[in-house]
Amino acid sequence: MQKSELISPHGSDTLRILLLDGKEREEELKRAETLPKVVMSSRETGDLIFLGIGGFTPLEGFMGQDDWKGVCQDMKMANGTFWPIPITLSHDEKIAPGTEICLVSGETNEVMGTMTVNESYQIDKDFECKHVFTTADTEHPGVQKVMEQKAWNLGGPVKVLSESYFPKDFAAIYQRPAESRKLFEEKGWKTIAAMQLRNPMHRSHEYLAKIAIEVSDGVYIHQLVGQLKPGDIPADVRVRCIDTLVENYFDKSRVVQGGYPLDMRYAGPREGLLHAVFRQNFGCTHMIIGRDHAGVGDYYGPFDAQEIFHQLPEGSLKCKMLPIDWTFWCYKCGGMCSMKTCPHGKEDRLFLSGTALRKALSEGGDVPAEFSRPEVLAILREYYAGLKDGERVEVKMHAHATGDAKR
Repeated sequence: MQKSELISPHGSDTLRILLLDGKEREEELKRAETLPKVVMSSRETGDLIFLGIGGFTPLEGFMGQDDWKGVCQDMKMANGTFWPIPITLSHDEKIAPGTEICLVSGETNEVMGTMTVNESYQIDKDFECKHVFTTADTEHPGVQKVMEQKAWNLGGPVKVLSESYFPKDFAAIYQRPAESRKLFEEKGWKTIAAMQLRNPMHRSHEYLAKIAIEVSDGVYIHQLVGQLKPGDIPADVRVRCIDTLVENYFDKSRVVQGGYPLDMRYAGPREGLLHAVFRQNFGCTHMIIGRDHAGVGDYYGPFDAQEIFHQLPEGSLKCKMLPIDWTFWCYKCGGMCSMKTCPHGKEDRLFLSGTALRKALSEGGDVPAEFSRPEVLAILREYYAGLKDGERVEVKMHAHATGDAKR
């Protein structure tokens, strides 16, 4: 068998796939029904699915206390493997070591997997939040999720039995790492830049993707289809927007779309690193990091996620950052530019952001033609027009979305 020329998975020569199938899955499902049940949050369920499909290679389950502490404090697991954000499961009771449990989705009540509990431990939630999010402010949506966790963390290996509704509901884009790797190999790509998306693609996203295509074999537009914060645009709408953009404005032979089942953590720089870790598992050699990557509000500087990549010890991560400066539409240049290419002043620039686009659309305001392609705007206007009373969430602007933040 010919050796793959793609980048190897993170911390492993092969993908660590924990999802069972066939007879083995059927037998484990029957056994799961006899085990004590632990109900998981949406974030934990998404993490379990990702463990199953190999997205979190080389992890074998939810982290124990030593891994949790090392990852929070030093971005290293107990065995020295680089890892930037803890992957944990919480429960309201301590469970004896060696106990086997059934893992159930709190959203769908479906049996998702089984786990052998190696340890139960309590954590300092402020400690985790201050290290991972750089804040313990409960207004931060990621901090809120940590503070809502139950009293005990459970660590141990898992067997995964389901991918929930993701393969069916997002059949057009949901992908496992083995599938994206196969696609890249079929295309003969060796350098692949991953583009993280949680918003519909506006002109800045399009510009970033095209810059990446210029310097690599292709771009992997990889969007989150798990849960977001209130007011964000749902995945099915974003998929339609990207589809029409790729169809009309890209060389389709240079683009692969994918969807993945995690919830956003909004952890800014640390989440940028996590994005690079699992994009390596999907076969990507580079991770596009632009302005305010995985940020929320004004908790992070606009380029903190780039700075953290520069601080990593050599050898931590094979997937490299593709840093791109602040991008905007310049009326004098007559097109998309960045701080590195445009000589004009702020008065000539239209700063583009998903937050600004959501705010304008949710309030029925005007959206400049330079902000987004007309086909994309038509889909978004249709979505906002269909929202019922009470479904609209006030969108708050922050400095990063207006061009007022300093680099």
